[in-house]
Amino acid sequence: MSELISAVEAVDVRFPTSRDLDGSDAMNPEPDYSAAYVTIRTSAGDRGYGLAFTVGRGNDVEVAAVRALAPLVVGLPVAEVLADLGAFSRRLTGDSQLRWLGPEKGAIHMAAAAIVNAVWDLYGRRTGKPVWRLLAELSPEQLVDLVDFRYLQDALTRDEALDILRRAEPGRAERTAHLLEHGYPAYTTTPGWLGYDDEKLVRLSKEAVADGFGQIKLKVGADLEADRRRMRLARAAVGPDIRIAVDANQAWGVQQAIDWTASLAPYDPYWIEEPTSPDDILGHAAIRRAVAPVKVATGEHTHNQVMFKQLLQAGALDILQLDASRTAGVTENVAILLLAAKFGVPVCPHAGGVGLCEMVQHLAMFDYVAVSGTTENRVIEYVDHLHEHFTDPVRIRDGRYLAPSAPGISAELHPRSLADHRYPDGPVWSGEAEG
Repeated sequence: MSELISAVEAVDVRFPTSRDLDGSDAMNPEPDYSAAYVTIRTSAGDRGYGLAFTVGRGNDVEVAAVRALAPLVVGLPVAEVLADLGAFSRRLTGDSQLRWLGPEKGAIHMAAAAIVNAVWDLYGRRTGKPVWRLLAELSPEQLVDLVDFRYLQDALTRDEALDILRRAEPGRAERTAHLLEHGYPAYTTTPGWLGYDDEKLVRLSKEAVADGFGQIKLKVGADLEADRRRMRLARAAVGPDIRIAVDANQAWGVQQAIDWTASLAPYDPYWIEEPTSPDDILGHAAIRRAVAPVKVATGEHTHNQVMFKQLLQAGALDILQLDASRTAGVTENVAILLLAAKFGVPVCPHAGGVGLCEMVQHLAMFDYVAVSGTTENRVIEYVDHLHEHFTDPVRIRDGRYLAPSAPGISAELHPRSLADHRYPDGPVWSGEAEG
C-alpha cells in the first residue's frame, strides 16, 4: 500500500513582541509576531513543517485558511506529490472554489505557502538535504517544471528560463563550496524599529557594524522630523561607508513618498522600501524615477508572480524582496527568482518575523548557486528575534548567513516553544508564565 499524506495540522502560534516594540513600524506600531504553523504527516510517520507569518490579530483566519486547503492534500500519495511539486502547488492555488477568495492572493495564498513549504521540508528531510541544496541539485528541466508559465510567457518563456539555468549550471559546484565556506551576505533591521528610543538605535547600530554587517535598515514614515533625526544619528553611528536602507511599510502616497525620501537624502539612504501601496505598480515606477539614485525596493506584500512580472516590466523597482510565505512558497518563488534573473534585478529577500529568516535563506542560497550565480548587491534581511524557538535556527557570522546543513527548510519549532505560545491557551498568553 502506498504512503499517503495522512494529516495537515495548523496551530495558531503568537509571540508577544509588542511588549518591547520589537518589529514596530509606521503601519504596525505594536505587532505580535505570529505564525499559522503547519505540520504535514504521512502514513509512514514522516513529517514536514512550514508556516505563514502574520503580526497578531487575524492569525486565526490564516489557520482557518490552512484547514480549508487541507482536504485537497490529505490522502494524496506522497511519491506522486514529491515527483511533481509544480502540479501540487497548482492544485492548491487553482482550486475552482477556493480560488474565488483570491485568486492567488491573501490568506488563502499564504495558507498554500505554508503547506507547500511544509511539503518541501518533508522532501528535504527524506533526501537528507537542506532545501537550498535540494533545489540547487535539480536539473534545469526539473526546475522549470515547477513553474506555471501561463501568465508569465510575455515576460519569461520556458526556453528563456532553461537558458538562465543552463548558463549557471557549470559553476554550481564552485559556488556551493564558496557558500559553505563564506556564507551569504546579510543586513540587519535589528537597530531600526520605530518604537526604539534614540539611545537604543545608536547602540544597536554600532553593534551591527562591530558584528560585521555592511548594511542596516531603519523604519520610517510616522514623523518626518523624527526620521531625519534618527537618520542623522544612525549615519553618525555607522559612518559613511555602511549602507542605511529605510522602510516606510506602505505609509505614503506617491508624492509624499517622493518628498519624504528627498528630505532624507542628505543622510544617503541606500533604498526606500515599500514607499507606497504594494499594489501600486505605476506609483512605484513614478517614485523610482523621482528619487534616483536612491533605490526602490519592494516585494514582501507582493501577492504573486504576476505582480512581480508587472513590477519588473514597468521598471518599478531596483531591488526585489521576495518573501517565503507571502506568495505560494518555494515553488512560486522559483518562478520569481527566474523573473528577477531575466530582468537583471538583484534579489534581497524580506525576512525577520517568525521563521522567515530560517526559510528565506534557502531561496537566496539556491538563487546564488543555480540561478543568478552572484551575491553582488544582494543581502538577506536579518532580525535578531525568536530564532531560539527553532530546531535549526539561522547562524550568522561576520554579518553573513551560514548555509544550513540540516535537512529541510528550517521551519520546525521546538515542541516547548509551540506549547508555550499557542494562542490563546498557551501559558505565555493565559498568564501562567512570566512575560
